[in-house]
Amino acid sequence: MTVHPSLQPAIDAWTHSIEAISELVTPLVEGEWNRATDCPGWSVRDVVSHVIGFECELLGDPRPIHSLPRDLYHVTSEFARYVEVQVDVRRCHTAPEMTSELEYTIIRRSRQLRNEYRDPETIIRGPLGERSIHRTLTTRVLDVWVHEQDLRRALNKPGNLDSPGASITRDVLLKSLPEVVAKKAKAPANSAVVFDVSGPLEFMRTVRVDAEGNGKLDASVSLGPAVTLSLDWETYLRLAAGRVRPEAVADKVKIDGDRPLAEAVLANFAVTP
Repeated sequence: MTVHPSLQPAIDAWTHSIEAISELVTPLVEGEWNRATDCPGWSVRDVVSHVIGFECELLGDPRPIHSLPRDLYHVTSEFARYVEVQVDVRRCHTAPEMTSELEYTIIRRSRQLRNEYRDPETIIRGPLGERSIHRTLTTRVLDVWVHEQDLRRALNKPGNLDSPGASITRDVLLKSLPEVVAKKAKAPANSAVVFDVSGPLEFMRTVRVDAEGNGKLDASVSLGPAVTLSLDWETYLRLAAGRVRPEAVADKVKIDGDRPLAEAVLANFAVTP
């Protein structure tokens, strides 16, 4: 265990999710590694490569020297190009090579996290720039757990929607709701938007917009909200992570109230890079 108790919940959640990924992919035959996922242009192999690559960078390993092909049409930004290098360099790797590298990376990162003695607020440099150790680890929990769910959908192996990683991911995603509602969807001043989420991870949250147009998140029930969005947790995740467009899951989202506002919220719901 780390000497910093504040890091332990995130370390435990990361461990749970990345070991779940290892358990999912270890028995796969070669062809199953090529199954498409909800991530544009990425197969099961590519998702696992991405997870390995980010963890290796946090271990301090040098980035691969690799030129990307020009026909990767899902790569549309500099950040996407940065991420794609770790993915494309492993596209020729066999199933045993993938599973052995994943297992070795988990061992190395687990040891690193177990021996983390620095203050959690120490700023470190990672793939996403300079962030505190605590924020970096929390972001890794979100990324690894969301990709675990990508793999589960691709392989038709549902599960862990209420795991420790799910809870941390929910809390991170909820922090974006005030900006989504108040700034991006431009909800009217002195209005409220309610999110009623069911399933393995149930919760209800209200975003209240004040007279100045600023949003604030709370867990209280709102009387007479402008709109209430009712949906299941997996659909919430897929929308927030940009895995699906709102119109594709319209039958899974119940809207009560101001429909144009609800559609504006859903159109701006994706918050992960």
